Amino acid sequence: MTSSPTPHRRARLPRWTAALAAGLLAAAALLVPALPAAAHDELVSTDPSADAVLDALPAQITFTFSADVLTDAGATVVEVKDASGASLADGAPEVSGTTVTQSLAGAASGAVSVVWRVVSSDGHPISGDFAFTVPAAAPTPSATPTTTTPTASPTPSATSAPSADPTSSATAAPVDEASAPSPLPWILLAVILVIVAGVLVYVFASRSGRKTAGGGTAGR
Repeated sequence: MTSSPTPHRRARLPRWTAALAAGLLAAAALLVPALPAAAHDELVSTDPSADAVLDALPAQITFTFSADVLTDAGATVVEVKDASGASLADGAPEVSGTTVTQSLAGAASGAVSVVWRVVSSDGHPISGDFAFTVPAAAPTPSATPTTTTPTASPTPSATSAPSADPTSSATAAPVDEASAPSPLPWILLAVILVIVAGVLVYVFASRSGRKTAGGGTAGR
């Protein structure tokens, strides 16, 4: 009497294989939120620029941003003060696309501080500050009585080289250059996915081999 063939037992995944696959998938899930998010808008330039030395107080300050600035009421604030703390802002700032303009009025000498805040196109508020310098005005000489006296004819004098007029120095505006996102998280995620795929392919290949071997034994 021949015994009935023993039913082929279904191959089970080794515990270490299942644990490894679960760990790799968990690591991939943790990496995804850590991928660099889109950067917020930023200040590109200002006129006058930071640390500039000017001959006089400009009529306005112009800010240029990397994207449109929201025009909601109270969203844009610009404060301009002289060395004594007196406000130099003339009215509210005007917003037009990527440009914000703040008119100035008054006389200033010394350091002029500028503090700004806007709401970028993604709804995130951004702010910053910088300063420029307006030299103190030279005192006006008082008028003094003069007497007319005979003078000798002017003699030729050595000419001196004309002195260069002081000019305002223009320096680049402080721009927070957003560093390029690091590709490391993407590389790690790709490696993890490749490992998980390799483990799954190996497991399914092993199961197929066991089924084939079991089928051949049963046929004998």
